[in-house]
Amino acid sequence: MAHAAILRSQYGHATIESIDTSAAEDADGVLAVFTSEDIEASDAPGVIQAPPIMPNAVPTPFPVLAKDVVRYTGEAIAVVVAEDRYAANDALDLIDVDYDRREAVVDVREALEDDAPTLHEEAPDNLAFDWPFGDEEALDEAFAEADTTASVELQNQRLIGDPMEPRSVLAEQEDGGLKVTMSTQVPYMEVDHLAGTLGLDEEDVHVVSPSVGGGFGIKGGEYPEEVVVSWCALQLDRPVKWTETRSEGHQADYQSRDWYLDGELALEEDGTISAMRVDCANTVGAYFAFGPTLAGNFQPLLSGQYEIDEIGGRIVGSYTNTTPTASYRGAGRPEVMYLVERLVDAAARELDMDPAEFRRKNLIPPDAFPYESAVGAVYDSGDYEPALDLALEHADYDALRERQAELREEGRYLGIGVSSIIENSANQPGMGELGRVRFGQDGKLTAFLGTHDHGQGHETSFSQILSDELGVDYDDIEIEEGDTQYLPGGVGTFGSRSMALGGAAMVDAAEQVKEEARKIAADQLEVAAEDLEFEDGEFYVTGAPDRSIKITKVAELAADQEIELDATAEYDPPNFGWPFGTHIAVVEVDPDTGEVDFEQYVAVDDCGTVINPLIVDGQIHGGVAQGIGQALYEGAQYDENGQLLTGSMQDYAVPKSIQIPEMTTDETETPSPHNPLGVKGTGEAGTTAATPAVINAIVDALEPYGVEDVEMPARPENVWRAIREADESA
Repeated sequence: MAHAAILRSQYGHATIESIDTSAAEDADGVLAVFTSEDIEASDAPGVIQAPPIMPNAVPTPFPVLAKDVVRYTGEAIAVVVAEDRYAANDALDLIDVDYDRREAVVDVREALEDDAPTLHEEAPDNLAFDWPFGDEEALDEAFAEADTTASVELQNQRLIGDPMEPRSVLAEQEDGGLKVTMSTQVPYMEVDHLAGTLGLDEEDVHVVSPSVGGGFGIKGGEYPEEVVVSWCALQLDRPVKWTETRSEGHQADYQSRDWYLDGELALEEDGTISAMRVDCANTVGAYFAFGPTLAGNFQPLLSGQYEIDEIGGRIVGSYTNTTPTASYRGAGRPEVMYLVERLVDAAARELDMDPAEFRRKNLIPPDAFPYESAVGAVYDSGDYEPALDLALEHADYDALRERQAELREEGRYLGIGVSSIIENSANQPGMGELGRVRFGQDGKLTAFLGTHDHGQGHETSFSQILSDELGVDYDDIEIEEGDTQYLPGGVGTFGSRSMALGGAAMVDAAEQVKEEARKIAADQLEVAAEDLEFEDGEFYVTGAPDRSIKITKVAELAADQEIELDATAEYDPPNFGWPFGTHIAVVEVDPDTGEVDFEQYVAVDDCGTVINPLIVDGQIHGGVAQGIGQALYEGAQYDENGQLLTGSMQDYAVPKSIQIPEMTTDETETPSPHNPLGVKGTGEAGTTAATPAVINAIVDALEPYGVEDVEMPARPENVWRAIREADESA
């Protein structure tokens, strides 16, 4: 096995005048050094091209090794392959790149100004997409007739995913094709990605994704490194491995968020929301790396849990000299819910209404489902008020408000933040998932799924379902994911889709296996198949339960008869699932220091049918931790030249366990009609709800000072400055 190391751009924007690799090629242990010229000379396209799925999109080709121009710090320029990783990394220092630096732009909106430097000839104004929506005339009329309005101008900062395990790739030739073992959430999608960028047939690409230490969405996209390492393995005809360092991950892993969020509500004096107008801007970074999934999830959720007659505005995307953006836990949902829930709180303040009661006033009623919002999204099912009530009950909301008033008399500032969110989970139609169920000769059961477990507990949940469906002992069930040789297709895990899609496909396959087993059981019991009942893993004759046979025994008989009890099914949803919930954060803020201390955190979520309550709680805990991370600690920063200032864990503050509060979790259950399990997904709920809940709590605490917003992350200095700036403007 050889080892690869990647030479990366030290500048945010520059022309590559020349690359001299001769000294590196002559270094001890070096097998080869490759640049874009070498890839171009081969049959491989070597370019990542995102599909233009957004309105007025201007996607740009993303070369896996930069050719003429580098557009972000950390962009891959050359690859060294050596006998060991030390020799490979040492040789990077011997590559001489002559740069001609260009002006850079890193701010989402500054990139769209007339005097901004251009990143791509295809997009001379740096506009990546432009998405106007809604009825502008109806919006103008609604705002003209409103009794009052409320508005916010927010920034949702850029984040770095930082999963426990960095990305890693091992590529090798296999039976005339390519086998790639890699840290990815989407092994089946990677087959398509690798085949397309390397110029191979999909049937010649085998992807394996073993146990993976976290993903959070950033391992759900196509990266240059996995293509380059695979290409090197094919060129050298030997296995090649690359594992990124943490600092490489900060530069090269796709980042996320980075939005400007301006919104306005038209309000009636009784507290009714009549219209919403938004003007939002996001950046795709230096390239359209994985399609604009952020904006694609953002717009359908603008109505939140609320009845709003008119919604419209504009979402634009810009190119900037920053690492490309892609999905990170929530992928557009935390951004839009941050806007909606901060805006709803601003409206409650404008009307001098309690924020919880203002929400209750505008909730979509349960008899309105399926509900089509003003932006055309159709919510499958919901009953929002019980979740709100349960959260208020757990928090002892009325007593909190009384205590808040008492503490203010003592000069202490308690804040109560409410966040009532909705998500679209389980992905859009056309991205179904596959499941396969097979009995072995020993009567044990194996399920193969196109989904991927990188910390979600799939083995536990899927085994529980199969045990219930087929009556097989839990310990006799094996779940296989992450190897593309077992299924004809699949997708992977992201967007809270695994149980709703993979689980549904697996149940369908299990039913097919059961029906095939029924025929064999009927022969053994000498009755017609339709005369058999099935319960607790046994077929028995209707009206004669003592005449029975276990399905595991049927499996053994099937093996003797060379009959395969093996079925594959695909589930393609007719619509998203729509999980929802209400979270309440209670904090105390010290106005002298800006310190924020948690008093309690309540999370009540509805993810449809709950398969395993402990796993659901675990997903909520992890999501809330990441949402708190954005609210209080995390933020990727670039200087004006495109240099990443948060290039290591010394500069980028992931929250520690001691900084995460104890949580009270609970759930309501509103099953989805779109899949046989009734599940909706819960992997992103905590992240989506926590950030606005925490910031709403801080702003609520500082209401006596006139503070209406705190810049995220709300570190003590930012909180302290918000108090002083509000005092100066008063």
